[in-house]
Amino acid sequence: MARSRLHELSEHGVSVWVDSLSREMLETGELARLIDDDAVVGVTSNPTIFEKALSTGDWYDEQLRTELDRTNDTREVFFALAVEDIKRACDLLRPVWERTDGVDGFVSLEVDPDLAYERDATFAQARLLTDLVDRPNLFVKIPATVPGLGAIEDSIAAGRSINVTLIFSLERHAAVAEAYVRGLERLVEAGGDPTHVASVASFFVSRVDTEADRRLEEVGRDDLQGRLAIDNAKLAYQHYLDVFSGPRWDALAAAGARPQRCLWASTSTKNPAYRDVLYVEELIGRDTVNTMPFETIAAFQDHGESRETLTGGVDEAQALLAELDAAGVDYDDVTDTLEREGVQKFSDSFASLLEGIDAKHAALVRG
Repeated sequence: MARSRLHELSEHGVSVWVDSLSREMLETGELARLIDDDAVVGVTSNPTIFEKALSTGDWYDEQLRTELDRTNDTREVFFALAVEDIKRACDLLRPVWERTDGVDGFVSLEVDPDLAYERDATFAQARLLTDLVDRPNLFVKIPATVPGLGAIEDSIAAGRSINVTLIFSLERHAAVAEAYVRGLERLVEAGGDPTHVASVASFFVSRVDTEADRRLEEVGRDDLQGRLAIDNAKLAYQHYLDVFSGPRWDALAAAGARPQRCLWASTSTKNPAYRDVLYVEELIGRDTVNTMPFETIAAFQDHGESRETLTGGVDEAQALLAELDAAGVDYDDVTDTLEREGVQKFSDSFASLLEGIDAKHAALVRG
């Protein structure tokens, strides 16, 4: 295997995941190439990603015909298509999962975003998707809404591996970590084995700068722009270090439990004035995950630089929160807004996805 910039990034403790999945990637060997050439050891997906995949080409047409002959439930049809992709990706990454002893090699499938504020329904669907995929290296994605926290804890307590998504604030990240630890404690107390239960906390990055920068421009504080996303993530990582150490965690670790790693999501650069690998280079630290779209993977392979950056500037990061408050930018409102918008965007993508399946069905019937 040729050494690349992403392999060097991996040597600094960052697991490289790709934020995309499609039938085309599987059929053409593109995902296999990413694993071999670009050090990719995991895959994330979401409704927006599947919406794009299903709207492109005819890769799903054959299975779509079969599923639509079986049922008129569009949601059921979608999950049948998605589960097939997820199974194949899990099988492709199974050697990674085995080689890393269950640290990497995961593929993520998100629950129906319309369930984001329903604890019991989310838990039930997480259980169903786990059973349908039936692979040990599946992550079910659950959004970190307040009701989602309960579903996350319940899922972990039931021995499921969970990717917690749509985390924007430090307070919510702390609640996510607590839900994970409580879930593990319940699992162990019930006599369960936490050895193969894994979780990542998907902390969104670039969207934070997009929202904060807009507000900073409105109050004439351009000097503070482009800082909150990275500093926010650095403070989240410090909390990760605190939570997964000490007597409470040591008792779980002795039973075989694994820490809930920070996963940096939304790492493509939205502002063209910023370096296109900003949210990779500035968040390099041990035992983290960075899930990147194709463009960011290609950019880092071309000119990314690897050095430990995640643990530096923590005092400055803490000071920034006070500076934002003094400037009239409400951090809590920024992150609350991003969570609401994030849930809505995924819900909108899911609705468009279902409409696309109906349109594809009509086209296939006409054809």
